[in-house]
Amino acid sequence: MDTTQPGDGSAQRRAVESRAVAWLAARRDLIDPAHAAPDRVLFARKALLETAFLVGLRARLDPAPLEDDYAALLDTIEDIAARPSYRELIARDEAALLLYAGTYAALRLCGREDPEFRSVIQQAAEGGYAAAFERIPYRQLDLLHTLELCGIPHTLPSMADVLPFTLLRQNPNVIKLADRDIYALTHTIFYATDFGLRRPHGPRSFDPGAAVELLEALLVLTRSQGNADLVGELLCCLLCLGVRDSEEAGRAWEFLLSVQEDEGRVNGPQGVVHPGLTDGDDAYRHWATGYHTTIVAALAALLDRSPEVLRTARPAAPECRQELRQPLRRAVQWLAGTVRRHDPARWLPAAAAAAHAAEALGEPELTRPLLLDFAERLADADAAVWQAHGMEVVGAFVSGLRAHGITCVSLDRFLKSTAAAVELLDTVPPQAVPSVQRLAGLGLLSPRRAAALTGGAAAPPAAPEPAAGDLPAAWKDYHLGQVAGIVRDLARSGAATHRLTRDAVGFLLAQQSPCGAFGRPACDDPEDRERAMLSWTQSTVTALAAVHTARGPATTPCGAAPGGHRPVRPL
Repeated sequence: MDTTQPGDGSAQRRAVESRAVAWLAARRDLIDPAHAAPDRVLFARKALLETAFLVGLRARLDPAPLEDDYAALLDTIEDIAARPSYRELIARDEAALLLYAGTYAALRLCGREDPEFRSVIQQAAEGGYAAAFERIPYRQLDLLHTLELCGIPHTLPSMADVLPFTLLRQNPNVIKLADRDIYALTHTIFYATDFGLRRPHGPRSFDPGAAVELLEALLVLTRSQGNADLVGELLCCLLCLGVRDSEEAGRAWEFLLSVQEDEGRVNGPQGVVHPGLTDGDDAYRHWATGYHTTIVAALAALLDRSPEVLRTARPAAPECRQELRQPLRRAVQWLAGTVRRHDPARWLPAAAAAAHAAEALGEPELTRPLLLDFAERLADADAAVWQAHGMEVVGAFVSGLRAHGITCVSLDRFLKSTAAAVELLDTVPPQAVPSVQRLAGLGLLSPRRAAALTGGAAAPPAAPEPAAGDLPAAWKDYHLGQVAGIVRDLARSGAATHRLTRDAVGFLLAQQSPCGAFGRPACDDPEDRERAMLSWTQSTVTALAAVHTARGPATTPCGAAPGGHRPVRPL
C-alpha cells in the first residue's frame, strides 16, 4: 500500500541521496585500505564495507542502471576486492568474516559475481569458528543476513529463532537506552526486514505497532540531541517497516535536510574518535567524522524512493495500561504524614503538592490533618514566608485549605494585600499573568479587572517545550526531580500518553518504596534520607497528578486512536 502523498518533498529527498553519494564518490580513495596509514587500515576496511553495502542496496532496491557516482564507487570496490591482499585476509582472520563477506555480498547484488572471493568466504564460514563463535543477538542477525545475501548455505538458527532474544523484543524503557542500544535496535530491524523487502511475521517476530512507537520516541530524543547518525538510522527503520505516514518521520526529514552540508556531507555525532584525527589532517578528519552519517542519509532517501520496499499504513500502537491511582495515593499519604514533622515555612511546597495530588485523586481528605496543622503553625507567619514560594505553590495550598473550609490568618492577610497591590497597577508583565489569573480564580480579583491587567489574555503565556531530550541524562544521573519535572511538562503539554512520558513514569514508579516515598538516596543517615525522599516525592506526586488528570479515569488505556495515531500533541 503506497501512502506517499504528492508534493511530499520526494525531490528534496532524492537530492539528499544524490549529493551524499557524490560527496562519497569524490573521496572514494579513502576507503582503500592499501592507501591508508597503518593505524587507519582497519577503519578503511570498515568504511569500504559500509560504502559497498550502500551500493549493493542501491542495485537491489532500484532496478534502474547505477548513476555515475554509484558506478564509480562500485568500480573502486570491485578493484579493491579483487586484490589477494584484501580477499585472502579472511582466511587469516576468521573472526572478521562479516567485514569481508559484506563486501562480497554487495558485489553479488550488483551483478559482479566473484567465484574466488566467494570460495574464500564459504571456507571460512564452514571452518568451525567464523560462523560459530558466540555473538550478541543482533550481531547474529547480521551474520544470518549477510550469509543470506552471499547465497551461502548454513545450518545456523533462523532469524525467527534469534529475534526473541533481541532488545527489540524486550520492550525496553526508552529513556534508559544508550546509543549502542539504539544501534542494536536499528540493525535488528534492518536485518529482520531485509531492508524493507519482507515483513517479519509469526509468534516469534515483533509487534510492528510497538516497534514504530519505540522508533518514534527515540527519534524525539535523538533529534533533540542533534544526533544525525541515529536520526537517520531510526528514519531508515520506519521506512523498512513500510511506514510513510509518520509525523515524527517528517520531522526527521526536516532535520536531515537542515544539517546536510551543501557538498552533500552530513556530520556525525560529537565525541566520535577515529584513528589519526589528532594528526592535523583536516581532509581526513572531515571525511572520517562524516562518511557514515552521509551513508545513512543516502540510505534513508534510497529506501524512501525505492519501488521494491514494502509499504503499509502506520500500524496501531499496542494498548497499554499504567496504574497510577494507588501509587499516587500511597505517595500522598506518606508525604502528608511525613512533612508534618518538618518546618512548615520550608516545606510548604511539599504540603501544597500533597494537597494538589489529593484533589486530583478526588480524595482531599487524605491531606486534611496536614493542612490543619500547617494552617495553625503558619497563622502568624510573615508575608515573606508566602512570598518566597510564589503564587503557584500558595495557590495550591489555598485550594487545599478551601476544600476543607480551613483558614489561615497570615495567608488571608497576604493574599488580600497582594490583590490590593495588583489592583493599583495598569498592567502586568507576561510572566505575572498566571499569578493574576490565580488571584482571580481565588475570587480576590474580578475577572474583568484581571482581564484588564493582563491585556485580555485568556491563558498564561505558552510554556516552553518540554525538555524531553534531557530524560536520558536525568535518568543516568538519578535526577528524579528533573525527570518528574519533565513528566509534568509533558503531561500538561498534551503528551500524557506518549511513549516517552509512559516510560519516564515507569521509571519513577519503580523508585517507590513500600511506604509510599519515592527515591533511593543510597546513604545511611536517616535525616538525610528523609529529606531527599521528601523532595523527590514532592516532585513526583506533582508529576503523577498531572499525568493522572490528563489521562482521565484509571480505566482509560494508553493505546492508540483509530488509524494508529495516539491522541497526543506531537513532541
